Amino acid sequence: MFKRCYQCFRPVDLCFCEAIPRIDNRTEILLLQHRSERSHPFNTARIVKQALTRCQLVVGHYQTMREMELPIAASTGLLFPKADAPELSELSPEDRPQQLVVIDGTWGQAKAIVRETPQLHNLPGYRLSPSSPGRYRIRREPTPQSLSTLEAVVSALHVLEPETAGLPQLLAAFDRMVDDQLARSAGLAEGRVRKSRGDRPTHVPAALLDDEGDLVVAYGESTPGERGKRSTRALPVNWVARRLGEGEEFSCRLRQPEPLSASALEYMNLPDGAEDAVTEQEFGDRWARFLRPTDTLVVYHHRTLRLLENAGAAAPRCLVLKSIFHRWRSDCHSLEDLLAAEEIEVPADHLQPRAQLRLRMAVALVDRLRSSFAP
Repeated sequence: MFKRCYQCFRPVDLCFCEAIPRIDNRTEILLLQHRSERSHPFNTARIVKQALTRCQLVVGHYQTMREMELPIAASTGLLFPKADAPELSELSPEDRPQQLVVIDGTWGQAKAIVRETPQLHNLPGYRLSPSSPGRYRIRREPTPQSLSTLEAVVSALHVLEPETAGLPQLLAAFDRMVDDQLARSAGLAEGRVRKSRGDRPTHVPAALLDDEGDLVVAYGESTPGERGKRSTRALPVNWVARRLGEGEEFSCRLRQPEPLSASALEYMNLPDGAEDAVTEQEFGDRWARFLRPTDTLVVYHHRTLRLLENAGAAAPRCLVLKSIFHRWRSDCHSLEDLLAAEEIEVPADHLQPRAQLRLRMAVALVDRLRSSFAP
């Protein structure tokens, strides 16, 4: 397993921390980061936080951020690409904000955070007008002019305080990260061909690259002892899912025909007692309300879909990640194997149920496919 630098989150041989400048910025940057970005290996908000002397980073889900007391100052603006928002460059010096809120997440996540966070609703909004395409070539962006969080912050500071030193160096560090990753990916692909492991497919299912608001990644967990018993109608013990576009999450624990053993609870990292567990009917009703007619379900293994069917719940059209990856990752026999082969690290949270960790792993694989095979 490769070693990772936990400052820039890159493999140690690709660490670029020494290239990140320390910038004495005047305008404070408040980064509101969707929690799914926290462990993403190519996230750029952590680079911004490492570089700027005046920068705060708040991590959460849009459902939790609306309850937070955000550290918003008196003279604050929101950087968000609304069509009716004035451009930052149009502001006179006396109208420039002293603090700038920047949302870090996918386009769907960013919209949800802005929509669901009341403290942002009364802030004056500003936008940028990039004159050239974004340079974030290792992640899929909604439009060619879309900018990464780092590019947006650098562009904003160039406008608000053009005299500030270090901004070109920060952009150069970002370019280095992107170039190093592209070179590494090309080398890994060449190595796979030499080992006769098959080429990467030229495409993945179109549904996986469509609007992320229609993609629901799910993970269902049954008791360990029931795996492989074809005669047993295994039910999900814990069913979790996430809608990629907005980060909306679903979580439900089901009542079991027999009490779970202490070892099963420990394995699944679930608390003893099941006061919040629901019947199959209640689960099916909740799941049906969560789904939308245009949804595509994404699971790691076909067993996950079978659990859903066993519970009598709705099963929309479905994509199986293991089947998609099998063509060029046939030597990977588990979700952990795939993550290691793709050099994706998903930090464990020992306070969460095991199903939540597995869901985050599956989401990371979907993000990798979408960023790698975007049209």
